Amino acid sequence: MTAFTDKLAAAWSANDSLLCVGLDPDMEKLPEQLQWEPNAIYTFCKGIIDATADLACAFKPQIAYFAALRAEEQLEAICNYLREYYPHIPIVLDAKRGDIGATAEQYAREAFERYRADAVTVNPYMGFDSVAPYLEWKDRSAIVLCRTSNPGGSDLQFLNIDGQPLYQHVARMVAEKWNTNGQCGLVVGATFPKELEQVRAIVGDMPLLVPGIGAQGGDIPATVTAGRTAAGAGMMINSSRAILYAKPAAGEEYAQAARRVALETRDAINRARAA
Repeated sequence: MTAFTDKLAAAWSANDSLLCVGLDPDMEKLPEQLQWEPNAIYTFCKGIIDATADLACAFKPQIAYFAALRAEEQLEAICNYLREYYPHIPIVLDAKRGDIGATAEQYAREAFERYRADAVTVNPYMGFDSVAPYLEWKDRSAIVLCRTSNPGGSDLQFLNIDGQPLYQHVARMVAEKWNTNGQCGLVVGATFPKELEQVRAIVGDMPLLVPGIGAQGGDIPATVTAGRTAAGAGMMINSSRAILYAKPAAGEEYAQAARRVALETRDAINRARAA
């Protein structure tokens, strides 16, 4: 166990939740009252965090959404806010980095020093030496892309490698060779429950970040059945847009709408866990 896996296990238990709330701010979709506010991104994400923190096992800011808006300082502020007010909930920085060792060292510093994330998503395409710098941070985690939720992932992830699809080769390699200190996780999409089940069989209790429910249409009961561990946990099932931009009912503000959808999603996941 690492500090990240300990924190994640505690959040699963404390909030009775496998729901990961993604933070993907889009200025065009923000509430009208925030459109012209100088720190609109921070204000919006803070509202989402406060509304859903007791329902989430993790928060996952997607770095591209902040960088494209020149809002990296607001992302820093959001991560600092999470650290100060919700230190028990892991921060997963969704960056999908993948580069040679010296550059990877700088990306690791960005994730773990600048943003103080507990985990970061990484791309395994350049091999172990591109992932190793993240693993030098013994209390943090590298979550490796394996079977992604997008349809085009099959272009490479289904290539036959010694009689098995590439995504299974990645899962086995990470579980058997890279995860020596228990620091690794995998990204496996909810849109492919059969493959999710196969990955779970390969990697045992390794944490899985599971995007693809909500706006991408992944089936919650199928996802939970395929990916849960024997203890009924093991996953961070991510929902971003469906929660962030939930349509407010009469009398609701955006954060209240986000909480309503997050609660519905958390409870749907828990019903599937109990089935």
